[in-house]
Amino acid sequence: MIKPIELFQNPVKFVKKTMSKRKKYARESQVTMTELVLPNDTNTLNNLMGGRLMHWMDIVSAISAQKHSNRVVVTASVDNVSFRHAIPLGSVVCLKAQVTRAFNSSMEIYIEVTAENAASGEKLESNHAFFTFVAVDQLGRPIDVPQVIAETKKEKDLYAGALRRRQLRMILAKRMQPNDATELKALFDDI
Repeated sequence: MIKPIELFQNPVKFVKKTMSKRKKYARESQVTMTELVLPNDTNTLNNLMGGRLMHWMDIVSAISAQKHSNRVVVTASVDNVSFRHAIPLGSVVCLKAQVTRAFNSSMEIYIEVTAENAASGEKLESNHAFFTFVAVDQLGRPIDVPQVIAETKKEKDLYAGALRRRQLRMILAKRMQPNDATELKALFDDI
């Protein structure tokens, strides 16, 4: 039950309190974006430029993070992006994004990219990546986001691995000491 007096006395505290208790299904953050590779998107070999693809990936993952948090979001990090296959001029590129896990104010988003030859119908998986976004308030300060509820096996696997990926990101950014990364250490204890 919302207490009106609580809302008016300290609106920022009220929003943080209610956001941290909320949960949303991972599927609610799903976003699919489709782009056509045009001449202005290509390099001298008539393949999609990697920077253009990363731009599209940033957009689709930002929309996914915004859907989950109902907030303005900013890109915090991009994991390794490897390009498996060149995407030729005229291809239809499909980018799918979904939040895998939320922490306090940050969210990990998984993006899959496929390309399709419109004439032949042949599809290929171009790449995938994890982006991290942070939800911010009107002053640009981090703000709490709802937790994620994973339902499918794939969502549960991505959810489970998110903490290890987060710890690795924090170690690489020198925001965490390797000895404090308990999830990562547990992987090596089993070897």
